[in-house]
Order: sequence, then structure tokens, then C-alpha cells
Amino acid sequence: MSADPPSPAAAAAPASGTVHWIGTGLSTGRSGLSLVCERARRVVLWDRTAERAAARLAAHGLAGRAEVRALTPSALADGVGPGDVLVSMLPAAEHPALLRLATDRGAHFACTSYVSAELAALAEGAAARTRTVVLTEAGLDPGIDHLMAHDLVARGREAIGPSPATAAFTSYCGGVPAVPNAFRYRFSWAPYGVLAALGSPARHIDSGAERTAARPWEATRPLVLAGEEFEVYPNRDSLPFVAQYGIPHQWQLATFVRGTLRNAGWRTAWKEVFDTVSAGDPAAVRALAAALAARYPTTPADRDRVVLSVSLELRTAAGTRWRGSHLLDLTGDGDESAMARCVSLPVAYGVTRILAGALPAGLNRAAETPRETTRWLTFLAAHGLGGTCEETSSTPSGVPA
Repeated sequence: MSADPPSPAAAAAPASGTVHWIGTGLSTGRSGLSLVCERARRVVLWDRTAERAAARLAAHGLAGRAEVRALTPSALADGVGPGDVLVSMLPAAEHPALLRLATDRGAHFACTSYVSAELAALAEGAAARTRTVVLTEAGLDPGIDHLMAHDLVARGREAIGPSPATAAFTSYCGGVPAVPNAFRYRFSWAPYGVLAALGSPARHIDSGAERTAARPWEATRPLVLAGEEFEVYPNRDSLPFVAQYGIPHQWQLATFVRGTLRNAGWRTAWKEVFDTVSAGDPAAVRALAAALAARYPTTPADRDRVVLSVSLELRTAAGTRWRGSHLLDLTGDGDESAMARCVSLPVAYGVTRILAGALPAGLNRAAETPRETTRWLTFLAAHGLGGTCEETSSTPSGVPA
């Protein structure tokens, strides 16, 4: 892959070497926090109380590696300085206020959540005012899935050149029980959010046409990965990612879908959920979410599993066929859940890139250039998050290209 051209006009303000990690919930894994402690000059861990933050550090085997602070708006405002990096592991609704604070203090900002319209507008202003780096979508999904998608698009373009092609792209991710239970799911956080998300329409491309699944679970289909059967369904709005992933204009999309992966049997097991969500009563959904969370909690003895599958298939009019795929399949252990590792390690690596002055000012989504994507994927692979990558091609005669 060719080197990316420099962009001095978008150069970021120098990083100070101080990182403020805000929040110590289930997504703050040992792997990510340890990396930041290794690479940053100074790390401050913020939580509701300093004692809670210290306990989290100790649980990760990092006692004494970072300062701990009780999180209040005034304390954080006083603590953040120019060039610092503010990492939000809080819910997405908290990000705009934290980005405003970072901009006011001339600091950089990182999170793992999707970019909202408000966050995008704030990022544009931050770049102009203080040359702030705003790193978003740098977790698992969104995050690692983006890296895999960019990698496959680059590989596909190289494989078939400028030829027009029919393209089928899918990206499915899910956090599931390592040992499936009767419900095919265990709740670890935000049970209402898990159920309520099913009420959001999912826009995607199927059979060459744009489609919207008002009830996403009704578009569930089987997916076999490494001989194991799962169930997948579209989630959110996939269409903006056509441009974000740099799909060439000469590729005609037969399929383009980003979605959720569940253990086989999920749709049958969740019938009560679907009936309740379809009825449209938020109170009933909340009540059911609470009941199910109590019935199917994640206990200390349970292990979680993350499965992420991203694939791209291209066919030219001349009959050339190319297919590339990434598969990440990780099970948690007693030291760290799979989800915490997959969310916290990518954002932590992104923080090291900010510290190194490698990311431009303004909005950055994980890694969107060929060189940076390769760098991130190489790092993650070296730290156990590489998964498997397969690539096949054939000519019209059936002889491998």
C-alpha cells in the first residue's frame, strides 16, 4: 500500500503526555489501561470516587501505575491541561460535554462510540480552534470492524484493479455467552438498551436494493463461520458506511449490511422480547428487560465470547471472482472479559497514536488511511486480536489467479 500524503494543514497540537481515562466500567479492560500506563508520561483514572478508581486499578494488577481522582465537573475541568488526552469510557450521551471541555482546555479527545451529528460539528470546531484530535469509533464495533473493512476494500481494489464489479459486503459482530444458555444471551450491562435497540429500523442493501427492516429481527438469517452456525440480522443504518469505507463507484453493491451476531437459536428464544418490543410500550420493555437481566445475569463464573466477521466478495463481468474475509473469535478468561479487551485495547492504541502526534487534528474514526489501518491491524494482531484473514481469487476458467 502506498504511503499517505502528509497533511501539514491538519497537524494536531502537540500532546503533553498526560492521559485522563474517564470511567472504569466493564469496557475498561486490563489490556487497554495497561497499554496507556506503559506509553503515557502520566495517567489519571477518574471514577465516581477515588477509592473506586483505585480498586479498579488494583483489580487489573496496575496499582500505583496511575493517579486516581473522584470525577466531578469542576475537578475534571481543573485537571485537564493543554495537550492532554481525555478518554471517555462513559455513555455516548456524555461525550459532547467532555469534548467541549477538551476543546476549551486545548486537549485531545478519544472514545469508542459512533459519531453523532453533534459530535461531528464539535470536532470540526475543535480542529479549527485548538487543533484538537477527536478520535471516535475506536473500539470493537465500531472500531476493529472498521479496520477490517478498510483492509478488505484495499485488498479487493488491488486484486481486480479498476474493473467494474458486483460487490457483496457484510460485517457482523456480537458479544455472546461462551457456553450458550437457553436464552442464548447473558446481560452484563444496560439491559433496557439491548432490548430497545431492536425497535430501531435497520437500513441496508440486499439483492441490489436499499431496504429498511422496521423490525430487524425479522431479517434474521443463518451464518456459518468455521463450521459453527450463528444467527445475524441488520442493525442501525448501514448506508453511510459505503462512503466511509471508500467503496469504489464502479462496484455495484448487491449486498451491504452491518449487523449483529447471536448464537444459533436466538430468534426462537427471544420471541417474548420481540412481542413486547412490537407492542411499543416502553414501560413494558423496561419491565421485561429488568426481569430478563435478573434471570440471565453474567456471573463471575461465566465467560463471554466476541465474534466479529467481516467479508467482501467481488465478481467482474469477465468472470473473475475475489473474496476476502476477517474473523475474530475471542473468549474471555478470569483476568479479562473478551468484550473489555476488544473495546479497550483499540482505543488505547489510538491514544498512543495521539501521543505520538500521528493523527491529524479534527475527526478521526479508528484508522481510515491504508498506512494507518495496516499499523493498527498489525498492532492488534501482535496483542492477540488479529483473528484470521483469508483471501481467495479465481479466473473464469476456474484456475486460481
